[in-house]
Amino acid sequence: MATAAARNGGRAVKKLADMLPSNVLQDIKYLSKKKQKGVSLKYMMDFGQNPMSRQLLLSAQFLQEELPTRLAHRVMELEGLPFGLSYKPQVLKVRDWYVESFKELREMRPVQNLDDEEQFTHLLGKIKQRHDFVVPMVALGVASLKEDLASSKSWYELPDIHSFLDRFYMSRIGIRMLIGQHLSLHDPPMPDKIGLIDTVMSPFNIVNEAVEDARHICLRQYGSSPDISIFSGNESLQCPYVPDHLHHMIFELVKNSLRAVSDKYMDSDFEAPAIKIVIAEGNEDITIKVSDEGGGIARSGLPKIWTYLYSTASSPLLQMTEDDIQNAPAVLAGYGYGLPLCRLYARYFGGELQVISMEGYGTDAYLHLSKLGTSEEPLP
Repeated sequence: MATAAARNGGRAVKKLADMLPSNVLQDIKYLSKKKQKGVSLKYMMDFGQNPMSRQLLLSAQFLQEELPTRLAHRVMELEGLPFGLSYKPQVLKVRDWYVESFKELREMRPVQNLDDEEQFTHLLGKIKQRHDFVVPMVALGVASLKEDLASSKSWYELPDIHSFLDRFYMSRIGIRMLIGQHLSLHDPPMPDKIGLIDTVMSPFNIVNEAVEDARHICLRQYGSSPDISIFSGNESLQCPYVPDHLHHMIFELVKNSLRAVSDKYMDSDFEAPAIKIVIAEGNEDITIKVSDEGGGIARSGLPKIWTYLYSTASSPLLQMTEDDIQNAPAVLAGYGYGLPLCRLYARYFGGELQVISMEGYGTDAYLHLSKLGTSEEPLP
């Protein structure tokens, strides 16, 4: 069996026990067994409604206790991944970022007054920035592992890797949401905004914005873009949600449809059919359907669209360095991470993403957003 150093390109790998004082390691191990406390969209809204000094103080105190627990869970998981993924240099770098953030949070004195809270908020900003490139950095490590295993194992027969990535990225969404929510409570108040949450978000407007952004990229890549029709029974429909999350999901779904239709009709004498988006409101959910006639996906291929690094386009990751990922634009076909991450964003606030396809015709994606906002974070 290959040694850790061999799997890391000949460089010696520092395990946590070799690089951390025993008391810090014990602290990480202890907190990694502690239950994480999930919060709901409704709780975040109720709590941040009037961000007075007391609320900011309570928020900081909650995060000072909760964030180290969440980071500890991920550190221990990053340390014990299968197939040598833990030893990939990019994964080691991410592990070290998490350890550094854990140590900074634990070393800070307990938040007891507004001066402490201000110092803690500054630290949160620093931690958020440190973790900006976690997704592509882990993706680089996973892409390298996929290449290592190409001759011996089918990538789709590694459920341990894919379930780890689901847990890891869901946790990251939660950590960034909690940090971002606290930081944005310090911003000047805006009408109908509670931190990152827009209490009167218009799905119709966000869908329009995401469509324009996706079409812009399609035009840049292909020189033209299929038409997109948006139907809504109620264009003035509003709901509390995080606009950035919805934009991210719709952008990804529309981008996939634009690429499928553009590829299918690239050399055709026929005009590319329009992509149709329908927004519907039910009692429990708001559902957004994105339908294309881009040829569809074979039934045998449908389960694979939820696996990481599955992409019908060639992944740019294998040609990228760690420096490249910090400057990479949003390309039309990204890391093969689009759909799995979209589904995690949907599930984070109690929603869901489903894809139904007719091979030879096209694909329908159904994005469900929970209107109730009472679901707690599905913490791994």
